[in-house]
Amino acid sequence: MILHNFDPILIDFGLIQIRWYSLAYIFGILIGWWYGKIILVKQVGQDQSVYLSKFDDLIGYIIIGIIVGGRLGYVFVYNPTFYFDNILEIFKIWKGGMSFHGGLLGVALGSYIFSKKNNLNYKIYFDTISAVAPIGIFLGRISNFINSELFGSPTQKAWGVIFPKIDSLPRHPSQIYEALLEGILLFLILNMLIFFRKNFNGFISIVFLVLYSFFRIICEQFREPDNHMGYIFNYFSMGSILSIIMMLFGFFLLLKFMNDEKNK
Repeated sequence: MILHNFDPILIDFGLIQIRWYSLAYIFGILIGWWYGKIILVKQVGQDQSVYLSKFDDLIGYIIIGIIVGGRLGYVFVYNPTFYFDNILEIFKIWKGGMSFHGGLLGVALGSYIFSKKNNLNYKIYFDTISAVAPIGIFLGRISNFINSELFGSPTQKAWGVIFPKIDSLPRHPSQIYEALLEGILLFLILNMLIFFRKNFNGFISIVFLVLYSFFRIICEQFREPDNHMGYIFNYFSMGSILSIIMMLFGFFLLLKFMNDEKNK
């Protein structure tokens, strides 16, 4: 068994603390910003100058989408009773409490508005963001592990981790499972599709929806549900339900896009 002894605070200056969680967001956005431009060059060819120049402005929309969407998603879906009774707590995002699905919706909405505002093809930006998103997901899940949050169910496997802040039981490091599947493996698949085959605009983002959901559902089987929610219908976690909905939506879009391509 492995004993978890990581400190969520990297540097403590007293009034100011530098946390691994914050660094995950910062570096996820910065690396995604840099790599996103490489993806755009591959995708748009001759029109790359327009999309590249506007991509810098899009980053602001993405950041707002992540923060606002992620926070509101958590507030309304995961713990509405607490936050409606403690309104000011909604703004204390440094305490944790972000929803991936809410953040995804926020980013999608922000990117769509930005693209329409600038008369650009939103599907190209959707594909770009989807291809780089696993970078941020990987860093985020690693920081979840460091923070001893989103921990797994008890296990007797040799790689079980004891989180002293939680209890003395060895548990599945479900955060690491997610980092490997939703981060590394998803990144490799999406980027291989972008660089080694021709796809219609929007295809990569659809594959992202389906595969992320599939990997998330797998990982949810090893993860403890939120204490205040438990399992829905005695089996499904909220993360699983949202991922199932997202996967079905992805399959619907795939069928629609394939039909549209066939009728061109």
